[in-house]
Amino acid sequence: MTIEDLRQKDLIIYECLSGSHAYGLSTQDSDVDIKGVFILPEDQFFGLSYVDQVSDEKNDTVYYELKRFIELLSKSNPNILELLYSPEDCIISMHPLFASLRQYNFLSRQCKDSFGGYAMTQIRKAKGLNKKILNPVEKKRKGVLDFCFAIYGQGSVTLKEFLNQHGCSHEACGLAKIPHMADTYGLYIGSGEFKGVVNGENANDITLSHIPVGMEPVTIMSFNKSAYSSYCKEYKAYWEWVERRNDKRYRGTMSHGMGYDAKNMMHTLRLLNMCEEIGRLGQLNVRREDREYLLKVKNGYWSYDDLISSAQIKIDQIERCYQDSDLPEFPDVSKLDAILINMRKQFYNIK
Repeated sequence: MTIEDLRQKDLIIYECLSGSHAYGLSTQDSDVDIKGVFILPEDQFFGLSYVDQVSDEKNDTVYYELKRFIELLSKSNPNILELLYSPEDCIISMHPLFASLRQYNFLSRQCKDSFGGYAMTQIRKAKGLNKKILNPVEKKRKGVLDFCFAIYGQGSVTLKEFLNQHGCSHEACGLAKIPHMADTYGLYIGSGEFKGVVNGENANDITLSHIPVGMEPVTIMSFNKSAYSSYCKEYKAYWEWVERRNDKRYRGTMSHGMGYDAKNMMHTLRLLNMCEEIGRLGQLNVRREDREYLLKVKNGYWSYDDLISSAQIKIDQIERCYQDSDLPEFPDVSKLDAILINMRKQFYNIK
């Protein structure tokens, strides 16, 4: 099923502008996001081909089937609550059946975990992104030899440096494991009878050689296997992130010079502010009165550490206000169930 199918069959009961346009945070560069709700045809709903969501390729336009919408509403999903209580000037179309749903207040203490929990996820994401931005991984991948070290004097040097000082390559070397010492080897230098320290540039481990009886090692070598393994994971994660990242957004992130994803942090603080307002006022303000503050965050006005500190202060405020909140513990699921059944029956009768 496609969005065009929903339109041709007149199945959409609600659609509106979402995201920055709903929050009042849009700029001339903002994308247009549309979200909405549809009801499956009766035969398809009762059959095996239930469809819970329909979207375009970029996920800029998303429609939820009524059952899925109510299910997420019962869990206080932030996106769904924002969709339900979107500002009037963002509504593109609305069936009378859906208009009746907007009259109810489904806010609860559960919002502390759904809004606040999602915000904490975004903070962790921001920390990970901050690390990637501030600690880029070089494109040229390191190999096993970069994590090998040789005893030298009273300390150690990299194996590459040690071999350079001895005027030989790793191919002329042989390794033998030293018993009872993890990842520690005797290093021998020979003339063609050894296999080398590694078997090729793409090797993921060291190579052992047969060592003649009585031959003495020139030094002791250690292979930091755990550090090499961690590096490989970090290298893969970083360059996969580079391939997937939104370059336009990344350039915006770097342009303010603060070294963090400012748009991500703006939405994190927006979620925390909305969460606190729900607990304190018992209402969800989708259209933001703190627009000026949030846009300053988006433009990199404050340092990353300052914003993390602000987020922690807000989290503490949220904990206190929900302790004193008059909101119910959870949305009334039985009421939502009855509304869902009634809306679907009425829609099918109309059809």
